[in-house]
Amino acid sequence: MQNISKKGLIVVLGAGESGVGAAILAKDKGFDVFVSEYASIAPKYRAVLEAEQIPFEEGQHTMEKVLAAGEIIKSPGIPDTAPVIQAAVAQGIHIISEIEFAGRYTDAKMVCITGSNGKTTTTSLIYHILRRAGINAGLAGNIGNSLALQVARDPHPVYVIELSSFQLDNMYDFKANIAVLLNITPDHLDRYGYEMQNYVNAKFRILQNLTPQDAFIFWNDDPVIAAQLKQISTEAGMFPFAEKQEENTVAYIDANDELVINTPGTSLTMPRADLALHGLHNIYNSMAAGISACLLNIRRDDIRAALSDFAGVEHRLEPAGTIDQVEWINDSKATNVNSCWYALEAMKRPTVLILGGKDKGNDYSEILPLVKQKVVAIVAMGKDNAKILNYFGQHTDLPVVDTHSIEEAVEQCRRLAQPGQTVLLSPCCASFDLFKSYEDRGRQFKALVNSLKH
Repeated sequence: MQNISKKGLIVVLGAGESGVGAAILAKDKGFDVFVSEYASIAPKYRAVLEAEQIPFEEGQHTMEKVLAAGEIIKSPGIPDTAPVIQAAVAQGIHIISEIEFAGRYTDAKMVCITGSNGKTTTTSLIYHILRRAGINAGLAGNIGNSLALQVARDPHPVYVIELSSFQLDNMYDFKANIAVLLNITPDHLDRYGYEMQNYVNAKFRILQNLTPQDAFIFWNDDPVIAAQLKQISTEAGMFPFAEKQEENTVAYIDANDELVINTPGTSLTMPRADLALHGLHNIYNSMAAGISACLLNIRRDDIRAALSDFAGVEHRLEPAGTIDQVEWINDSKATNVNSCWYALEAMKRPTVLILGGKDKGNDYSEILPLVKQKVVAIVAMGKDNAKILNYFGQHTDLPVVDTHSIEEAVEQCRRLAQPGQTVLLSPCCASFDLFKSYEDRGRQFKALVNSLKH
């Protein structure tokens, strides 16, 4: 166990799921702890801090207290440009993530998943396979409960962890046993100085500290991953997957439309039609999850059964209802252009597409061919829709409607969509202009769609 500092104070910046969990673990390990939240603290987290008798503040960062820290545990949502972070860096205070901190206090096996798209589905699917097979696994990272809280109060021998680039930014000694990198496409470029390579470097931090006993699972045909692998190396075993069999792939779809997975310990096949998740992107997610399960020595029958009965995740191509023969789909989790591409690729009917929100440096040219092929109208939903209106107004002949609330967007979609068509909420953008989160956006959408039935 490394010594953190001569000082015994840990300051936790941010009092959400990860911050409160980190504070509890730090308290349990004997540190003095102070939690500082610049916004207001949600009532459920304030109640936990009070019950644990952990000192905290909200609505400000008291710099004298923050800069007294021996180490700072930072919420992944706080950018490096935040004044409190810049002040801490200037003082030479070590800043880490909750995941990094939790990793110091457990020897559990870590299955870690990152990528621009598909992280939540793949993480949830791996967790589903393990739990169905009777494995005592924990779910952590961007979903599930705080890893630090689980390590402190509810330890597991295996954790399945969804890792964002923001979390990876502040991880140094943490090590995955199985590292999954699904894909890399432009996302969060506003956080990375609008330099794609900075974002790529963040994603590849998942390979840090891997040994020959560890595994690296990745999409073999991703051009960004392929280019980066020519520049770096890893000691881990390589387990690439692809749509079709290639020279080195361990998972693919064969000529009989069967999913094939071959790993040193376990191999299996199953009909593609039996997979619970449909669409090409979900084939890749199922491959990554299946390889992970094989490497964890899960029984073939348990893997097949779990890949067949997985229910999917909320806000990712989630059916929201059918009204007057119009299908409504909630894909609110599509917060970047590539994620929307995968959603459009899965559409089988003419589609009214809802786009918009907080733009992160989007390049809509990636989805333009699919928009021209599958979309009959675009409804822009955001505070400022100028970029969407201008781009699709110039490059398509589609009706593009300007709306500034979800109620107005749903109303326009109902007007535009004809029987036999689909309304798809797949915004390409973050939600923070009109909503608290993509979950809030998706749930409001579903509620409004449900109200149309009455």
